[in-house]
Amino acid sequence: MPDITMPRLSDTMEEGVISTWRKKVGDTIAAGDVLVEIETDKAIMELEAYDDGVLERVLVGEGESAPIGTPIGVIGDGSGTAATPSEPAVAAAPAPDAPEAGVPAGARPVEPAPELSALPRDGRPLASPLARRLARERGVDLRNVRGTGPHGRIIRADIIAFAEATPGTAAETPGAQAPSGAAGPGPVEVAPVPAPAGGSEAEQDVVEVPLSTMQRVAAARLTRSMQEAPHFFLTSAVDVTDLIEFRTTLNATLTAAGGPKVSLNDLVVKAVATAVRAHPEVNVSFAGDFLRRHLRVNVGVAVAVPAGLLVPVVRDADRKSVSEIAAETREKSVRARDGGLRADEMSGGTITVSNLGMYGIEQFTAVINPPEAVILAVGAAAEEIRPRGGEAVVRSILRLTLSCDHRVVDGATGALFLQTLVALLENPLRILA
Repeated sequence: MPDITMPRLSDTMEEGVISTWRKKVGDTIAAGDVLVEIETDKAIMELEAYDDGVLERVLVGEGESAPIGTPIGVIGDGSGTAATPSEPAVAAAPAPDAPEAGVPAGARPVEPAPELSALPRDGRPLASPLARRLARERGVDLRNVRGTGPHGRIIRADIIAFAEATPGTAAETPGAQAPSGAAGPGPVEVAPVPAPAGGSEAEQDVVEVPLSTMQRVAAARLTRSMQEAPHFFLTSAVDVTDLIEFRTTLNATLTAAGGPKVSLNDLVVKAVATAVRAHPEVNVSFAGDFLRRHLRVNVGVAVAVPAGLLVPVVRDADRKSVSEIAAETREKSVRARDGGLRADEMSGGTITVSNLGMYGIEQFTAVINPPEAVILAVGAAAEEIRPRGGEAVVRSILRLTLSCDHRVVDGATGALFLQTLVALLENPLRILA
């Protein structure tokens, strides 16, 4: 029987952390059973068994990390004679009929669709991986929690609500919020730092906050981005008065037809995708001695989660309608906050939109999300006095700041892209064309 090895679950993954073993040593395994939950740099993923057998050994325990290809467990025939790998750092060779490249022959990573993930497994309460993790940290028995997710599935919000309403459960640790640019769902545990002898009372209040795998990887990638990619920034002020009125009219039409409401950010995402199609020079990545020009326009939309940011990707956004983008971004944002996004749903982006307007931030600069070459920072629309028709009038002005990697995008290229984007947003009917 093949060993269970740590799979590559995302394009930036180098190691994974065992979040939860769903099977115990001695349990009978059927193909398709979920063996283990693995925390990567982007999400918590489930690993399914590809073969029948018995889980004979667990080589990497919960909370421990292992590089890609390292054996983490052994599936045998139940006789206990399955050999323990002598070289754990070397992945077992994939069988000829392995399901896909980069996935160990003994197991396959999946993230079931919401309908399937709600099905009960071994009689356990229905709950998302993030909800289970949070329940363990707060000492909450899932059997006592009423789920409000699809098919009664318990989600993060249910755990928080139950913990706040139930005396004796652990409160969320203050200060566990990730730094800006980090990625990964869920709170993190904190460990007090002993104060030195004779230290002050203030020193005794200091705590160390361990970073999750997602936070550590995100911190390293964004640091490299700032160090390696020479950033420059271009800012434009956009008159979005007509865009806001257009959105109101559009939503009235969509609502009457039973469609989803469109946010201002949805219109920005569609406009960005249209502008990228007109300026393929920004749809590139730096690759040493050459650049990669991407033929598809995949727009990442930054979403705030408890521990930082996740960036679900809207693929082929230039070919989708605004209502399709609205429905997709809303659905993925909900799953991002619940820890239910698949790694492939956060990979392959060619440009990212980061919007802090809902927090009242009028202008900011964003760090480029490698391997992309540009990222757009969107601020809040604010009323300003502007000349119009020879008179001073009040208009809604929104500021956009484009961060560019100067290795592949020069100032004129970025400026022309931003010029086209501004024209689209100030003439909203062109967005739908």
